[in-house]
Amino acid sequence: MSVQQPRTLKTVTGAGGTSETYDLAVDPTRSTLDTAVRVAKLAEAARIDALFTADLLRFDAQGAIGSQEPLVLVSALSQVTSRIGLIATVSSTFHHPFNLARLFGTLDHVSNGRAAWNLVTSSVGEENYGNGELPSPEERYARAAETLEVVNALWDSWQPDALTVGADGKAVLHRDRVHPVHHSGRFFDVAGPLNIPPLPQRRPVQIQAGQSEAGTALGARYAEIVFTSLPTLDHALDFTRRIRGQARQFGRADGLPLIFSSFHATFGATEEEARRLVRERREAIDFERGRHQVADMLGGGVDLSDLPLDKPLPESLLPEITSVNRRRGRVDIFAGYVRQGYTLRELVVAAQDTGHWAASGTPEQLADAVEERFRAGVLDVISLSGLADPRQHDFIVDGLLHELRRRKIVAPDYTGTTLRENLGLELPPRPSRADAGGAVPHPTTRR
Repeated sequence: MSVQQPRTLKTVTGAGGTSETYDLAVDPTRSTLDTAVRVAKLAEAARIDALFTADLLRFDAQGAIGSQEPLVLVSALSQVTSRIGLIATVSSTFHHPFNLARLFGTLDHVSNGRAAWNLVTSSVGEENYGNGELPSPEERYARAAETLEVVNALWDSWQPDALTVGADGKAVLHRDRVHPVHHSGRFFDVAGPLNIPPLPQRRPVQIQAGQSEAGTALGARYAEIVFTSLPTLDHALDFTRRIRGQARQFGRADGLPLIFSSFHATFGATEEEARRLVRERREAIDFERGRHQVADMLGGGVDLSDLPLDKPLPESLLPEITSVNRRRGRVDIFAGYVRQGYTLRELVVAAQDTGHWAASGTPEQLADAVEERFRAGVLDVISLSGLADPRQHDFIVDGLLHELRRRKIVAPDYTGTTLRENLGLELPPRPSRADAGGAVPHPTTRR
């Protein structure tokens, strides 16, 4: 598998999951899907490559994410769009690979080849699935690796010529060209084959979120795109070097996996306006709540309630990274800030962006920041938020994207009919029949 040329920056925007969902839920005249539909249509008109849905497997009192089930949401959006990709975040920790193969396979069908899976291993939610505690990252990623092996085998269980068109124009199913997968592993036993027709993309695009040591190893081996928290160019350079070095050891092509970063942009018509908006946002921070946010960024087991805001955190408070079961990559970033001497107040400010890349300025200045990472080879996919707000929409579409297209960094239009084509991602070679587990002969069936 390789990345097609010429290289351009791909764009993504959030499809839903905001607190407005709750506002819509109390309005009997509207659907909780209304905002997502509006954003989807705006994004497709702007030729943004894909819609992204996050997920959270427990109640979130702030309503920020997790308010709608991602696969159902993007399936609905597939019917009001025709070109934009559809990314659903789904955990491998709490789902079975046979179901995942069918769910994402069906999404690929109903969207005519626009499906993508953002695989996460979950940092919360174990209490809702009958588990006493969240498994370690190593355990979760071992399960995730086996899940991907099974799902990919199921998607590949149909030969290209297993379904043909007969003389009467109807489908002919050649059952001897649909193969069991005969998987028996540590976590799963799956016979296969997949019981839905071969997919438009053969395999939906595979995205993986996670940057702990175990997460990076999984992304290097399997992911076509990795979604990461890379707050600075130095973080991005280091992470990209490490994950692509590991990917090469697995025999993968240069340039894989693609690097996907969220961009927390504060736009202003002038540089001074952007600075003012950043200042006002910082002045509005609830620093008592912020203590809990910083504690969460450090793994959740740190008590910061009595520490002064304007003094550095003692390094002795930092957890041993292997003792943290969730978001080790985020913990590593904030532990680095502590070692650099950040005060608690500075850590609270940084926590507002949860470890993601943040910048402010005019659209042209923000285009400079984006171009720097793109030219450095550490940014392939960027997430831009705020299309539902008219002013933010204008800054993104008529400002930032217009400028990036003028610089020929972002393509002016979709280049294919499937998400995989639009992202410039080629499929790996099909496994041999022996690799697919062998065939069970059946007579040819017409249906």
